[in-house]
Amino acid sequence: MTSTASSASTGRALPLTSGKSVVLVGLMGAGKSSVGRRLAKILDLPFVDADEEIERAAGCSIEDIFRLYGEPAFRDGEERVIARLLESGPQVLATGGGAFMNSRTRERIRERAISIWLRADLDLLVRRTARRGGRPLLAHGDPRATLERLMAERYPVYAEADMTVDTTDENIERMIDRILAGLHERAEKRVP
Repeated sequence: MTSTASSASTGRALPLTSGKSVVLVGLMGAGKSSVGRRLAKILDLPFVDADEEIERAAGCSIEDIFRLYGEPAFRDGEERVIARLLESGPQVLATGGGAFMNSRTRERIRERAISIWLRADLDLLVRRTARRGGRPLLAHGDPRATLERLMAERYPVYAEADMTVDTTDENIERMIDRILAGLHERAEKRVP
C-alpha cells in the first residue's frame, strides 16, 4: 500500500485548505519545522518558519532577543511577524511554541488558516530538545521540569487548534498521512 504522503500530487493545497494557510502549533521539539517542510512540499505551498522570520526581522537570534530585550519584546515581535505572514497568502507556517498562546494571534490563525497541533509526549520532547540548543526557555533550570510546566500551561490552549496530530510516532510520513487525512476529511465536509 502506498502512503498518502508519497502518492499525493502537488498542487492539491487549494481544495484541501480552501486557499488558507496551514499553521502548525505545538511545543518546541514537537516536529513543526520537519513536518512543515515535508507537508509544504506535498501541498505545493511555500514553507515558512516563524522563528526564522522573527530572527530575520530583528537582525539577531531569538536567544539574543530574549537576552537583550526579554520575552515580552520577543512575543510582541512574534505577533507582528505572524500577522504579516498570515496576510501573505497560503503557506505552511511553523510557529514558535508560545505563539498560539497569544489570543490575538490565535484569532488571526482561526480567520486565515487551518491550525494543526502537533502533540508530543514529555519523553519525546525532552529527547528532541536535548539535541538542539538555542531554546531560551530551556536555558536555565531543569529542561524536563520546564517542558512539563509548559505542557500543563499550553496543552489546553493548543487543544483549540482545528486538528490534533500525535507525533509520538516519530515517522514523518505517517504524521503527514494523518495530517492529509484530516485535511481531506475537512474538505469533504465543506462539499454540499
